[in-house]
Amino acid sequence: MTAGAADFTVWFKESLNVSTGQKAYGVVIDISDNNRRVRKAVIDYDELDAFLSGLDYLARIDYAVTTLPTFSAGYTTRSGFRVGAFTSERRGAIQFFLQAYNTDNTRILITPAQLAQFRTLIEQTRRSLDVLRTPH
Repeated sequence: MTAGAADFTVWFKESLNVSTGQKAYGVVIDISDNNRRVRKAVIDYDELDAFLSGLDYLARIDYAVTTLPTFSAGYTTRSGFRVGAFTSERRGAIQFFLQAYNTDNTRILITPAQLAQFRTLIEQTRRSLDVLRTPH
């Protein structure tokens, strides 16, 4: 997915603790600028339901969320990856962003359509993880 000068790649990850044999799963989000990876976020599998619910909430957010003239709402994962919505005025479009705190605090603005596309990528990756996690 591309947003402005940034490209987002979403993929799934399986990690193995060789001393215990325990496996851990998650979603990795690589954010690159000019084909150079600049930020990375990992979302643990057990956090994906809450993350997807947060994305759904943000997709539906409107000015009724508060009577104040401005607002900022978001979901931040345990790894510091943030998806949010904000407005600086009570009129006009609500803006959406993606942000990774592990290297800088730059907000990458996205459109509502890109938010939906991002959610679809996360859901598709989760489905792939579900297949991977199913005992064979």
